[in-house]
Amino acid sequence: MNPVDRVAVVIPARNEERRLDQCLRALSAARQELARARPLVAVQVTVVLDRCTDRSAAAVLAHTGVRGVLSSAGMVGAARRLGVRQALAENMIHPDRTWIACTDADSLVPSQWLLRHVEIADRGADLLLGTVIPDPSELSDTAFDEWLELNPQHDGHPYVHGANLGVRATAYLDAGGFPSVSEHEDVLLATAVRAISDRVVSSAGCPVLTSARVHGRTPGGFAGYLAALQHRPGVPVALDRTDLLVAGGGQQ
Repeated sequence: MNPVDRVAVVIPARNEERRLDQCLRALSAARQELARARPLVAVQVTVVLDRCTDRSAAAVLAHTGVRGVLSSAGMVGAARRLGVRQALAENMIHPDRTWIACTDADSLVPSQWLLRHVEIADRGADLLLGTVIPDPSELSDTAFDEWLELNPQHDGHPYVHGANLGVRATAYLDAGGFPSVSEHEDVLLATAVRAISDRVVSSAGCPVLTSARVHGRTPGGFAGYLAALQHRPGVPVALDRTDLLVAGGGQQ
């Protein structure tokens, strides 16, 4: 397995002008940390502006080394797929040395995030499934405590989050890439990669802080799950995404 010499970061965004700047600032810190530890690894950041009607594009332009790509698909799966396609088009000679790192525009990656992805990739992984933590300042104490109880952070976890996912470009292409769907594109990709590779790492070592908003783009996404916790404090809530993982073969 060849070591990684390029990382393509892909971020879908739909009207995220309030959060995108912070997202890119956190990513800049992660890029600096990677550059100190692994100066020969190049990083390219692509933000897919999917039907944005706000000033998300201006937020992208305010950051050097970040490219914006316009999308009219209105589907997160299609947006991620477009971003990856654009990123890989520039370096298709060595896809086995290219790592695709995915996060979301409403999320903050930790400073060690990119370095952690590269280290795991260099140990031979084809897929990295990371964890997320909802912003506790945006949730009630009851909902946050219940979330932690239902989503324990440990290596070997069963979760798939598009806000913290990495995949080798060869495995991504062989698996058919992100499907152009409105939700669960991350779970579907993970299932497809598992079907062709057993080099999958589920790590809780570098969680991504993500928005705890309860009004999302799709009814079945992370925001919908958090809304259920907010509206039903103290009552166990079915894990829709975990149910899908089990049904689709994505469970560890």
